Amino acid sequence: MDELNKKYYKIGEVARILELPQSTLRFWESKFSIIRPRRNDRGTRFYTPGDMERLRMVKYLVHEKGLKIEAAVEQVNRNRSNVSRRFEVIERLRTIRATLTDILDALR
Repeated sequence: MDELNKKYYKIGEVARILELPQSTLRFWESKFSIIRPRRNDRGTRFYTPGDMERLRMVKYLVHEKGLKIEAAVEQVNRNRSNVSRRFEVIERLRTIRATLTDILDALR
């Protein structure tokens, strides 16, 4: 994921970065207690980089592992630290794989 260098992101920016519709982000907010962006007086959502990492974890569970929403909520509520560690390891491995692929392409 792109380096997150801002303190807060609006929902449109988050949707673009995570490649998800805004409606999905709002829906997940209603289902997952770990997703609670700050809001201003007008109701505009402001996501921190930590919020975005939690969204990425949910995206991994739902989109990549193929869990239904209820199962993903249960996973997060029951064993959040283990899910988070697995997600981090997978993300690191993807980064390493991309780097190795780039090196291989450069050598060809």
